[in-house]
Amino acid sequence: MKKRALFIFTFLCCSMLIYTSCDDSRIDLDPLSPTEASYFTEEGHYTKSVIGVYAKLTDLYWYNGGNSLHALWELPGDDITTTGTASFELFGTLQPADGKLNSFYQVTYQLINRANTTIQKLNEESGIITTAGYKDNMMGEALFLRGYGNFLLWNYFGTAPLIDERIQSSDKITPPSSSGTDLLDQAIADFTAAANLLPSSWDNNNLGRVSKSAANGMLGKSLIFKGSATQSTESFAAALAALDKITDRELVADYADNFNAQTENNSESLFEFQASQPDNDNVWLPNDFQAGGVGSTSAYWGFYENHYSLFGTAPFIGTQKLMDAFEEGDPRIASTIDPSDLSFKKYWSTGDLKTNTGVGSANNPRILRYADILLLKAEAILESGGSASAAIDLINEVRTRARNMNPEGTAPANYSTAESDKAKVFDWINKERLMELAGEEGTRWLDLRRWHMAGKINLGAGYDFSSARDDVSFDVSKNLYFPIPLNEIDLNPNVQQNTGY
Repeated sequence: MKKRALFIFTFLCCSMLIYTSCDDSRIDLDPLSPTEASYFTEEGHYTKSVIGVYAKLTDLYWYNGGNSLHALWELPGDDITTTGTASFELFGTLQPADGKLNSFYQVTYQLINRANTTIQKLNEESGIITTAGYKDNMMGEALFLRGYGNFLLWNYFGTAPLIDERIQSSDKITPPSSSGTDLLDQAIADFTAAANLLPSSWDNNNLGRVSKSAANGMLGKSLIFKGSATQSTESFAAALAALDKITDRELVADYADNFNAQTENNSESLFEFQASQPDNDNVWLPNDFQAGGVGSTSAYWGFYENHYSLFGTAPFIGTQKLMDAFEEGDPRIASTIDPSDLSFKKYWSTGDLKTNTGVGSANNPRILRYADILLLKAEAILESGGSASAAIDLINEVRTRARNMNPEGTAPANYSTAESDKAKVFDWINKERLMELAGEEGTRWLDLRRWHMAGKINLGAGYDFSSARDDVSFDVSKNLYFPIPLNEIDLNPNVQQNTGY
């Protein structure tokens, strides 16, 4: 009887299995969540795809479990230093296996991949996006962000694979290294296209989305970098033409407003990361999307109170070289550096929107602002054969804003527009960029690197990096570039390691 009962039970189970497996209606079920094939059926889906590209910027700024990437773009220059054992201080101990390096490389390509996917979907779209001009606007955003990714790759690695399409087949997963200015040329092409597609402005519900002026700003900056690398007068002239199209920005009256959480996205700003307060105040999470914005809290790693969660790590401080560059009485000092201990003040010293843990802030990092544009224009004029006095006028515009912060101020004084020695005017631009843009998104290191390539300065033996450490040194034969991460070398046999690593 037991055997008979077991046989009947087994037979019934098999019958049910055969019945259900042969019934197409039971197999062809809707997935539990949207798939790519079922998505992109509404205009809002394309908006979310674009916002997803912006959101990847989060990984460049979040706390990352104490592994914030800020050291990567703050420490290589001569404006910020540390007494700690940070590998990016003069690249003294930087190796291809460095975790921050690997994260930066991966995040940048993830950003480019999201942009490429969005570009593909927008190219395939037909009739779903009905708002006039909006498809072009979103295409401009995706192109801008892809251009920004390639701009970063060229400036930090020099050579890395150039990926300008969505990878969907196995034969394209190991692309070769680029060469020369390939990555920068792609950025220039993307910024050029973006400038023609983006709107002049967005409404208040879309603050932070890039505009036509942001694209022209990054285009001009990229062309100046190419001019420095190739010593091309034509590139500087093209840069000036792009920068001259920016007519809707102005210097704010108070320099400190560029670093205050209460004055984000102001009239001086062209492009900034939209930080927001993370859920549960947990800065250890990447939080790719936030209810309050497209980003998450920025970790101003190094510029902080000595909170216990930082494990006693040495802070980042301004260099003595930076402090000495300011004229006595320059109002920018108060927002930049403390003369008594060289502690760095930008962004972090406002006391606004800090997290409870003391290691993060919802203050937006400003990636590109109008003062940078004015000084780039001065350089473009100078290097394209223009008037030295016109270049000096632009430098003085930046200095005048600073001086006017004090009603009775006399510093910084204007430079004489009668100066005709272009080498001296370049030195003024160099010094002004050090003071005005210190500690801002790797600006100083990228300036030093390109000026060395142009022969304007020599970063070799004897250059004053004003480092707080005397146990590391800069090797000009290899340190103009970061090493390609070891993980990438292991995975892609077609990628070449940079010289010296």
